[in-house]
Amino acid sequence: MNEDMQATLDFRLLNEFQRDFPLCPAPFAELASRLGVGETTVLGRLEALRREGKISRVGAVFAPKRIGASTLAAMAVPPEKLAAIGAAVSRFPEVNHNYEREHRYNLWFVVTAGSEARLQATLGAIAQCAGYPLLPLPLVEEFHIDLGFCLQGGERKPAPASARPVVPQAPLDEEERRLISVLQEGLPLFIRPFQLIAQRIGVEEPEVLARIRRWVEEGAIKRFGVVVRHHELGFTANAMLVQDIPDDEVSAAGRGLAEAPDVTLCYRRPRHLPEWRYNLFCMIHGRDRGEVEQKIAELRVRHGLEGHAHEILFSRTRFKQTGARYA
Repeated sequence: MNEDMQATLDFRLLNEFQRDFPLCPAPFAELASRLGVGETTVLGRLEALRREGKISRVGAVFAPKRIGASTLAAMAVPPEKLAAIGAAVSRFPEVNHNYEREHRYNLWFVVTAGSEARLQATLGAIAQCAGYPLLPLPLVEEFHIDLGFCLQGGERKPAPASARPVVPQAPLDEEERRLISVLQEGLPLFIRPFQLIAQRIGVEEPEVLARIRRWVEEGAIKRFGVVVRHHELGFTANAMLVQDIPDDEVSAAGRGLAEAPDVTLCYRRPRHLPEWRYNLFCMIHGRDRGEVEQKIAELRVRHGLEGHAHEILFSRTRFKQTGARYA
């Protein structure tokens, strides 16, 4: 395969299969059939993309609080101590994203655990380890959570039908917990990955596929496919737009922003007065800072939000970015 053909194949793997991944016994053979190449070629290129850091894994992206428990948290750390505290927070396996952002609250991280009790215990341990109080900002209402990236630009994602309050799933049984513990690592790059997973957890392959399909249908899995790393693919600028919206208007504002193709995440989180006044959060990614600033300005005008207080928190240092760990 020459360089041009390889580049085209890599692009299609990254761009076309971030969702709607074939949930069948031989998914990589199905991808190969669609792409017109051999199965071993697909497996080889996915492994190469993983080694290069362009993808973190192939597999499930679970919906926040539908499986286990999670929260966003913020901490105000003296700048001279930020690197050390950021590294200490990242060492907790329950922390899957950890970023420096431009704000007095300059350390922002996501904590995920198998249960609410475990989550609260971890938050307490992080605050004790860091030596600074943290603001827990759990998800209250979901408008759009995806973090898939159209690498060509211009593609509009479907508008969500309505805001979705966060309702935890029923407790998991032991087999489901074992399945999640394997899925969170990503699919094995193997010709029969679901068979290998089934062997690891002591069930049959059809049962594994049925459970995954059910979680997708129920929304517990937001998407199943190639999970890309946006920074390595050229989306080097990202900002969290936070806004103070009246409580009786926030759901409508969130639904409107969620329809915008430039918004990768949009959700409501609680205020934490007096320290934190904002209740509507959006993530916007772009290839440079100016592009992101322009997108945010246009969004606020288009949706009539200019009169509401807001702040823009650009990312600086990426201390940690991995998949969530529930087990």
